[in-house]
Amino acid sequence: MSMNEMESKIRELRQLQNLIEEAQAEAEAIKDSIKAHMGDAEELRAGEYRVTWKAVTASRLDTAALKKALPEVAERFTKTTTSRRFCVA
Repeated sequence: MSMNEMESKIRELRQLQNLIEEAQAEAEAIKDSIKAHMGDAEELRAGEYRVTWKAVTASRLDTAALKKALPEVAERFTKTTTSRRFCVA
């Protein structure tokens, strides 16, 4: 692929990424509007649609506290991974 073709592809990628970001922001604004209308309700029905907004409880490991309290245990169970990050600047 020539440099001109590569530049064109990257430009197209940036434009598509911008469209995605705009669409995601618009979708979030719509979600926020629906949530505001729902208030404390966990379910809303509108025609054929059923929207739920329920509390979800999750348990997560506090790795900072574990490293502070039991650093040797934290070290034994820490797994290092390597990945490649794709970025267009």
